[in-house]
Amino acid sequence: MMKKLLEELKQRHAAAAADAYPSSEQVWAFCRDLVNWLFPEHTGRVMSPSELEAFPAQAESRLSELLRSQESRLPQSAAETGRRFMERVPGIYSDLTKDAEAILQGDPAATCLYEVIRAYPGFYAIAAYRVAHGLHKLGVQLLPRVITEFAHDRTGIDIHPAAEIAPYFCIDHGTGIVIGETTVIGPHVKIYQGVTLGALSIDKDMAQSKRHPTIEEHVVIYAGATILGGDTVIGHHSVIGGNVWLIKSTEPYSRIYYKADGSIKVI
Repeated sequence: MMKKLLEELKQRHAAAAADAYPSSEQVWAFCRDLVNWLFPEHTGRVMSPSELEAFPAQAESRLSELLRSQESRLPQSAAETGRRFMERVPGIYSDLTKDAEAILQGDPAATCLYEVIRAYPGFYAIAAYRVAHGLHKLGVQLLPRVITEFAHDRTGIDIHPAAEIAPYFCIDHGTGIVIGETTVIGPHVKIYQGVTLGALSIDKDMAQSKRHPTIEEHVVIYAGATILGGDTVIGHHSVIGGNVWLIKSTEPYSRIYYKADGSIKVI
């Protein structure tokens, strides 16, 4: 039996070598160092002016090298992908700055931006998502999922890199949050721990369809709420109470919560 297993493993390792994906640690290190360049508070490593100026070219080269073995799967060359990703970085920085400010304003326990960027799991997960999403938009496969899964492992927050999330996104606490692949989230949305933005069906035939909900701007979703379905739209300025289960759309300015008898109250 061991001989048979060894033969099978030899084939598996040979196939993995042929794919030649970079190690997960290398991929995460790229994301970590990029976020630290943008926000030295993230790890506490402060760069000199010369290091700051040299970093963009180094990061572009580093990403291009990570993608070299996957060039046949990319819509453009690895070098072009690296260049185009770095062009997106100012936008990523702008969005993350707004996210950090939203977390600071949305959590009474937050004392300053430094604390949010250095210690808050919500910012950590959102930063990983925004880097991963930038790569996803350029047609990069696997690497975006590696990045978001590193953040998932550390924070308990699971955000698919294909989700569309506007800035001023606030995650409070965060453990147990799941945001599915085709979720769309508008600006100024706040989500608490244990929230699921998921699909009504896990049928593989629906892989290319919108399966996850749309959350319009200025919505608050409290702990443990579950919102499912690609046709489900939570209207702007709504509040979804804790542990609510929703598979239907809500009007703007709705207030939805569970009553003591277990029924849902819509205001």
